[in-house]
Amino acid sequence: MKKPLIGTLATLLAAGATTLAVASPAQAAPRATVNFAGTVALSNCSGSLVRMPGSAASDPALILSNGHCLESGMPGPGQVVLNQASSRTFTLLNASGSGVATLRATKVVYGAMTDTDVSIYQLNTSYSSIQSRYGIAPLTVAATHPVQGTSIKVVSGYWKKIYSCSVDGFAYRLKEADWTFKDSVRYTSACNVIGGTSGSPVVDASSGQVVAVNNTTNENGERCTLDNPCEVDQNGTVTVRRGIGYAQETYGIPACFAAGNKFDLTLPGCTLPRP
Repeated sequence: MKKPLIGTLATLLAAGATTLAVASPAQAAPRATVNFAGTVALSNCSGSLVRMPGSAASDPALILSNGHCLESGMPGPGQVVLNQASSRTFTLLNASGSGVATLRATKVVYGAMTDTDVSIYQLNTSYSSIQSRYGIAPLTVAATHPVQGTSIKVVSGYWKKIYSCSVDGFAYRLKEADWTFKDSVRYTSACNVIGGTSGSPVVDASSGQVVAVNNTTNENGERCTLDNPCEVDQNGTVTVRRGIGYAQETYGIPACFAAGNKFDLTLPGCTLPRP
């Protein structure tokens, strides 16, 4: 988990994303090819244009990234950012990784680094408007838990590099400095993600759906320090895996959105941390 570098693009990341057609409601079968379409570049990280399984084409569009990529800084343990005004801009990428548009947020719908590491922005435009103007459709956030052994793609828009590997397993608790994440995705070693990949959606190579958001890696083999997360199991046993990357699951996010992409932490099944 790289602390964002102010005023640079050093932590940009875009996901190898499959393009999804937006119907009404905004859902369709994914393409088989993983590319950069639907990913975005932030000022200090990367992210993706996403929809929930029940989102409609006319809904205000959403951007998914990391909580530690928020322009207001990294939220502390237990801190939740909710419906905070934002005019942040995002560069929308096409399949080859070229920027095709600048998108603008109206607010941070949700942001946290407690249990997970996620930020969700609402834009001032709809999915249908984006697709009609730029030919880019959103990625769908899967509503089911990722599966061990699944082939995944992590694609960096800043570095224009696709990382291909599998879900090696899950960390019961992932501790990094003052933060603790729950049930984190652990990559196999082929996804040797580096600084600059924070906020990238992790795409299931078969379904084309987003199953996690890339957020950290153990760089130096240190134990539970910043940029050196450690795994803690149910018995409190600590394991350090130098060079291994991790992502935070996103399957719980759709349950927090009602019709019209309205975010509501009180909805049944929504388990994201509350303020």
